[in-house]
Amino acid sequence: MNKPTLVVSCPIDTYSGYGARARDFVQSIIDLDKYDVKILSQRWGNTRFGYLKDHSNESLASKIITQLTQQPDIWMQITVPNEFQKVGKYNIGVTAGIETTLCDPSWLQGCNNMDLVLVSSEHAKKVFEESRFNMQDNRTGQITGEVSLKTKVEVLFEGADIEKYVPLAFPVKLDLNEIDEMFCYLVVGHWLPGEIGEDRKNIGYTIKSFLETFKNKPKGKRPALLLKVQAGSGTSIMDREAVLDKIDSIRKTVKGDLPSIYLLHGEMTDAEVNELYNHGKVKAMISLTKGEGFGRPLLEFSLVNKPIIVSAWSGHVDFLDKEFVKYIGGNLTNVHPSAAVEKMILTESQWFTPDSVEVGRAMKEVYDDYSKWKTAAKRQGHKSRTQFSYEKMRETVDTLLSQYIPELPKQVQLKLPQLKKIELPKLKKV
Repeated sequence: MNKPTLVVSCPIDTYSGYGARARDFVQSIIDLDKYDVKILSQRWGNTRFGYLKDHSNESLASKIITQLTQQPDIWMQITVPNEFQKVGKYNIGVTAGIETTLCDPSWLQGCNNMDLVLVSSEHAKKVFEESRFNMQDNRTGQITGEVSLKTKVEVLFEGADIEKYVPLAFPVKLDLNEIDEMFCYLVVGHWLPGEIGEDRKNIGYTIKSFLETFKNKPKGKRPALLLKVQAGSGTSIMDREAVLDKIDSIRKTVKGDLPSIYLLHGEMTDAEVNELYNHGKVKAMISLTKGEGFGRPLLEFSLVNKPIIVSAWSGHVDFLDKEFVKYIGGNLTNVHPSAAVEKMILTESQWFTPDSVEVGRAMKEVYDDYSKWKTAAKRQGHKSRTQFSYEKMRETVDTLLSQYIPELPKQVQLKLPQLKKIELPKLKKV
């Protein structure tokens, strides 16, 4: 019996978060051995290609095709929703979703092109289901209809590789000898646009909060902050200098004897990242994020059984247990114009602002009572390994595809329509 043809359009070969998501997702479908899988490799912003060759991943590389020659039974796109198009007999959109409380109307329209949409978290699902916009006639100003989600949305979490991210029982080779302190808080992520306290990963605010919390403490009795961040999509010397300049500008706003901040910049292999997470000087991860579609680094770090301090909102609350990590309370506030991204991060939407008192208290608590939070972290690690692994994700993929994909007709020659630009009516949030 011939297997249904399943074509996935995705940034499979890029060094990006969406690339990692695509590789795991597509490999899980291949592992099911129920579909004839083919891949259309796409770009992802300015991130570079070459991941599959660099990692000798023939399983995925051998599935790449250059173009479609006939209509696939199942068409999947792993990207942002405004790029979703109906191409196959059955069409599935896969996206990490949204970090705020509202998605752009073009995302809803893209989702409605598909037969099924898979998002990474309950947070993303809720935002898609609750976002609504009125359509307004450009000439008369009258309300002519509503843009809202019509397509079914299901959650497919991003399963972690529990053989790649593991607690190590032996000293790691990664050299952090230039760090004098034996206790470092780790921050990981892109330092995205936005004023201090407004960038999505909230890195500027995290730095300032750390400095204010531990300034004027005796040098032997204060932690350091280790940043594994970059300002752009590259790892160039210019990017490193840009990050250092931003750190320095924040340090100048805080008076007193300040604790140390270290920058770890440049590409690292998965094995090196696991060594970083396991390093004896790296004691905990801090993420005061404004919002996450999922929060993949948080899941991966949890697998090494170390404490996490994190905002109590958005995608990662699906897998980080409130009993096992240090959650920070706060409020939802409007997205600042300095952090807005057209058709993605809207100023009409909101995201999380952590409570500054809770932030300082949490940093001190984890530092002063580390053994308590280390014990809790082991329990979080167990939960992550048993409930949010790649294998569990693959089981969910199998369940969802079996549930939703119908019996399909035989192959037909692909004749795509000529796409025309459509001028959309003016939209207003409901």
